[in-house]
Amino acid sequence: MTLRSTASRRVRAARTPALSLLFVGSLLAAGAVPAQSATGASPPAEHPAAPNAAAASETVVPASAEDISWSACEGAKAFECATIEVPSDYDEPRGATTEVAVTRLPATDQENRIGSVLVNFGGPGGPGVSGLHTYGEGLFDASVHERFDIVSFDPRAVGTSDPATCFPTAEAEQEFGAKALPLPFTRAQNARFLGEAAVLGATCTLFGGDRIATASTANVARDMDVLRQRLGDDKLTYVGYSYGTILGATYGKLFPENVRALVLDGTVDPRTWTGPAEGELFVARMRQAEAGTETYEEFLRLCVGAGERCALNALGDPAEVVEDVYAALKKEPVEVPAGDGTTVEVGYADLATVAFSSMYDTAYWPLLADYAAELAVLTGVAPAARADALDSGLSISELLRRLGLAEDYESTGGGLASLCVDADFPGRPASYPRKVAALDEQYPHFGLLRGWVGVHCEFISVQDEDAYTGPWEQATEEPVLVVGTRFDPATHYGFTAPYASLWPDARTLTVEGWGHTTINASTCADEAIGRYLISLEADDGAVCEQDRVPFSPEALRDDARPAVPAPRILTQP
Repeated sequence: MTLRSTASRRVRAARTPALSLLFVGSLLAAGAVPAQSATGASPPAEHPAAPNAAAASETVVPASAEDISWSACEGAKAFECATIEVPSDYDEPRGATTEVAVTRLPATDQENRIGSVLVNFGGPGGPGVSGLHTYGEGLFDASVHERFDIVSFDPRAVGTSDPATCFPTAEAEQEFGAKALPLPFTRAQNARFLGEAAVLGATCTLFGGDRIATASTANVARDMDVLRQRLGDDKLTYVGYSYGTILGATYGKLFPENVRALVLDGTVDPRTWTGPAEGELFVARMRQAEAGTETYEEFLRLCVGAGERCALNALGDPAEVVEDVYAALKKEPVEVPAGDGTTVEVGYADLATVAFSSMYDTAYWPLLADYAAELAVLTGVAPAARADALDSGLSISELLRRLGLAEDYESTGGGLASLCVDADFPGRPASYPRKVAALDEQYPHFGLLRGWVGVHCEFISVQDEDAYTGPWEQATEEPVLVVGTRFDPATHYGFTAPYASLWPDARTLTVEGWGHTTINASTCADEAIGRYLISLEADDGAVCEQDRVPFSPEALRDDARPAVPAPRILTQP
């Protein structure tokens, strides 16, 4: 584990976990962020790339582990599971190792099998094993399943791959999250929020610092090259969604000669991801508040046109109703019946989170409208007499389940690991309240929700010396397929062209629709992606329509399914 010095490009709470905890105590006791918590005086230092990283053509595979030992996956009969060991530090390839969990769905036509398609579902911190088990045969066009084994993995420090943990037990982390402030609204709450971020940063350093310190995207890319070799593929065929496009760009930079095909869907410009920050909030660079606002405006526009199919129309102008609900919840949360005789408190942060998450998939837009309409009645924004006009037949707890937001616990550390060692942040925790307030004024609700992303990284005092942060101009000879959705709330469509410009031969595909990435969104896009993966042929500048128009009768699905993770949304666990 390498600790950052005070001359680091990012100021940290202290040099050791123990001192970090003392620093946290002073924050909480004083009720304000002391001036010495951030100096901002030192010039930014860049992450060094691994020696000869860009020139490497192949990672070192341990001689004792050339084949993968597959076995049946528990609870997922169609899949096979395994773990592989990879070097913790590729500068010491024969040294300590870490485990990476892997799963695959075998090709249906083994005689004409081309190879494997590796898939990353985003994050960072998104588990690939459970993700592939969830999407299964619905992930790609049938032609892809015929010709390829579909393979995914939990990146190092994530899920079941030696996860980076921030507390001694999952229960302890859940207890911390339950007591933590969801979002701050006042000066005192800003101080508390920063104090809790410092606590989390210190505990992540204490319990998971050794794993975070080797969790850079560059090391995940090196793991992926080991996996490629262990799968028996001469070159990599890869599909990356959201953060997975950062992983794809990193792999392309480190191993340009090993690329067969890359599908990069929901792109983030890696130059924006890694910085330098120059004092700017991470999410302001990422344009997530802007993207979320643009997509939300489409939600409101299409809601109005949907008439009775959008529940908010029964209560008045949808935009005004939701704004009034936000205002009411900011003053006081409401108690919502949970359906089992108990109640759950719902506040401003809950509505903002549900709204942003629902933007990922238009199938959930009617559910968001139902959720907001129910809250309008419970907060008194809409008269109780209007409740009969809603008639959704679903409780709020059921709406949350349908939206996929009532889920099992996931480790916070896995989401922070790659982000904190890859990206650059302002370096002055005390500046966040002012900067977040400005972002929220520009992009109401989503600026506040997203603006705090990365603040925990200000207090995680480790770095991965092997992280790769540029330059990002690529040298792959094969064409790559870059995909963007017009109204993507998490990865702004405006990144599509700049991302494509980094590659010598990038073919762009635009989906004229709404939501985060193209999974289960467009048959046209699925066919174009399948054609490219099989034949390496793609038309530059192609355009596809989305299958389902939001609020249309066929758009609502009853099954809850996970959305592709955005570049990490974490405010509190």
